[in-house]
Amino acid sequence: MIWEVFRQENAGDYHEHCGNVHAPDREMALMFAEVQHARRKPTNSLWVAPQPEIGEVDTEDAKFGGTTDKSYRWASTYDFEAAASEVADSTNEQVEAERRRKAQQDKQEAQGGD
Repeated sequence: MIWEVFRQENAGDYHEHCGNVHAPDREMALMFAEVQHARRKPTNSLWVAPQPEIGEVDTEDAKFGGTTDKSYRWASTYDFEAAASEVADSTNEQVEAERRRKAQQDKQEAQGGD
């Protein structure tokens, strides 16, 4: 049986999927998960769940929230001449913050893809 493994790095953090193990029962799955997924990384706790018991709903099955376009809230979405240096500074800060968010998101996706 395949067991999916979720690891929590620090107390209070979310458990994140880190891989799977093959084991005949939960006790063996926990033991294998500890050896394979927690031995070399800081770990607070591990969860294991039988793969057939994990359900999934994706964007093809459901309409999730957060799809409303609220780009009007960001000054970087408007094309205008800055009226004041404060507006230009704020725009530059927002563009830089968006670039950092994108880089962090790309980095997390690259780490999760291995």
